[in-house]
Formats: sequence, C-alpha cells, structure tokens
Amino acid sequence: MSKPIDPEVRIGHVHLKVADIERSLAFYCGILGFELMARMGDQAAFISAGGYHHHIGLNTWESRGGTPPPPGTTGLYHHAILYPSRRALADAYRRLIDAGWPLTGASDHGVSEALYLDDPDGIGVELYRDRPRQEWPRTDDGQMTMYTRRLDLSGLLAEAVRT
Repeated sequence: MSKPIDPEVRIGHVHLKVADIERSLAFYCGILGFELMARMGDQAAFISAGGYHHHIGLNTWESRGGTPPPPGTTGLYHHAILYPSRRALADAYRRLIDAGWPLTGASDHGVSEALYLDDPDGIGVELYRDRPRQEWPRTDDGQMTMYTRRLDLSGLLAEAVRT
C-alpha cells in the first residue's frame, strides 16, 4: 500500500453537466443561495459561497436539453455541500421548504447530519454539516464509527427559527 495522501488535501469544485443554465441557476442561486461569479452566456455559469472563484460549475457543453442518465448506469451518485454549522444547515432546509423543494432523504450519520435531494437535472445533492470530532461516535477501542438513523427534521428546523 502506498503512503497516505497529504492530510491537507481537499475536494475542490465540481462541474455539472446540466440541461438548462437558467433552471440550474434558479435552483442553486435562487433556492440554495449560491452567488453567480461568472457566466458564459447560456453555456456555462460558475457559482460560489463567500466570493470564492467557484465551488460549482454548471455547463451545457455536452448536455443542453439532455435528460438524466437512466438507473443502472455509472456516474455521479451525488455531490455534497458542507455547511459550517447546524444553524446554516437548518437555514438551507428552511429554504427548501419555502421553495416547496422535496427531499429524497434525511439522515443522522453520527459524524454528520445530512439532507438529500435531487437538483433540476436529477443530480443527487447532499446538504450536510459535520459534527465536531469530539462528538463522533466511537467504539470501545476508540475507532470512529458511523451509522444511519433518521434525522430529526423538526429539531433541525427549530435551529433555523432561532436566528
């Protein structure tokens, strides 16, 4: 086995093939609240949180008017958007409720809390927050462990109304 990757490595931005730039911007910027940083007409857009050059690239270069891949094929399962706090995740959940956007799931994984949904092109999206490391569940010998339990959505939403 080779030596581990540098622990400071992070996943950077993601580029998504979408069918319609306007529809995707309405979701990612209009509902989730990302900022439009740059645009290439109706072919591409680059969006971010906090003024970064881009966290998500949206393009129609190979997908204008396209449909999602059929079940049983390979490809992206979902991309994940990390929120800095439970309150920020709760705000995202409130935005989805206000927009009438459906969830496909919601889980407490012990190490994180996650909301699952599909974007307008059927691309899976995970909105999540990590718990502090000291709260991660551990086995008796100290090994980190994960689980999947139902996320308390009403408790999460209560975080959003405390602002």
